[in-house]
Amino acid sequence: MDVIPDPTTVHFHLPNNLSVQVHREYSEFINELTSKFPHEKEGILKFYGECWKIFNALNSLQLKSLEEPIYLFGQFFQKPLECLTLAYYLPQNAGDIARKYVKDPDLLSFIDAECFIVSTVNALRTPMINAGMVLCDRHFGGINYPVGGVGGIAKSLAEGLIDQGSEILYKANVTNIIIDQGKAVGVKISDGREFFAQTIISNATRWDTFGKLLKAENLPKEEENFQKVYVKAPSFLSIHMGVKADVLPPDTDCHHFVLEDDWTRLEEPYGSIFLSIPTVLDSSLAPKGRHILHIFTTSPLEDWEGLPPKDYEAKKELIADEIIGRLEKKLFPGLKSSIVFKEVGTPKTHRRYLARDMGTYGPMPRQIPKGLLGMPFNTTGISGLYCVGDSCFPGQGVIAVAFSGVMCAHRVAADIGLEKKSPILDAALLGLLGWLRTLA
Repeated sequence: MDVIPDPTTVHFHLPNNLSVQVHREYSEFINELTSKFPHEKEGILKFYGECWKIFNALNSLQLKSLEEPIYLFGQFFQKPLECLTLAYYLPQNAGDIARKYVKDPDLLSFIDAECFIVSTVNALRTPMINAGMVLCDRHFGGINYPVGGVGGIAKSLAEGLIDQGSEILYKANVTNIIIDQGKAVGVKISDGREFFAQTIISNATRWDTFGKLLKAENLPKEEENFQKVYVKAPSFLSIHMGVKADVLPPDTDCHHFVLEDDWTRLEEPYGSIFLSIPTVLDSSLAPKGRHILHIFTTSPLEDWEGLPPKDYEAKKELIADEIIGRLEKKLFPGLKSSIVFKEVGTPKTHRRYLARDMGTYGPMPRQIPKGLLGMPFNTTGISGLYCVGDSCFPGQGVIAVAFSGVMCAHRVAADIGLEKKSPILDAALLGLLGWLRTLA
């Protein structure tokens, strides 16, 4: 795919007039951050240095299923130091590591904001491995956008599947997973058709998979434990707008994160604002003289339920107007008067079009977690059924969910005889991983 490199991953606009650009080049980002917190230079280097230890360890390994013992032991014997590094950080959170080196409360809050973008929770509740992946990959390979829009990624994946002999059914909503003698053997779709297979892989959330596609009596014990440790993160209010181009300064960055006045509002509904302006990088996405703005902020589904249609539409307009007004005041004077197109989506929209329970962004820990210890992998308590996506290890975010897909493909390949497999080692490793999850 043709891609356009983004010179700035995100531009933070934070309380106390703290403005930080996360430059593509790591040295430029560190120089900018240390210029804002010169007294914390050593702490900054040490915290982000630990992130790089994790990233370099991950990057050195052939990433396949951590549930497959032959691969796992092979990687350990080839790269023991890197494997031990990851094992060391597995039960740790980014906030605990940050507090070892950093004392300035505003800098700690900045690290909270860095993690919030990844996980919708603060650093104390963000696994250190997730933080290490995302906070370094943005510099290692940078952020690159497909020409013509990110929808091109999905189209390329679909074309690749078809080229490899797969078939994709559209407008085919799965209503339930068919179980026969304790094994997943197929799926039923909304028009009544049934499809049978040796392997069933669900990309729905675990709440949807085990709460809607399967009957309650088929809920494995491990899924009960998952729902005790994790809750559904909130959904989002999304605003898509077309605006006159001259409302944006010439040097405007593509991505922004806005939290104006109060750090305590970081995780509150409607507290933080995410903003993407893809036409900054690819002007072909909009008519000449126009820009596209995608604005979103966390919002719980409960705020939108039970409203008559007229009140629902009025509330959408009211909250969208408030959010746009905040951006107008902070970043772009005259923004409201420049709008030529606007469409607002709520958590109900996310639930409808993404088929995600409560429109959730993904799982977040009920309490401070022990890193990624509590996160389930791809196998489930039901034979023949696997899960992928953000409610599997290693969690939320594009990098993490792509990794979950790679891991699942390898585990399935081993189970159907395309990769080496040891049933005895399998049983031992899966038992050990299950026990470790109970520690979370």
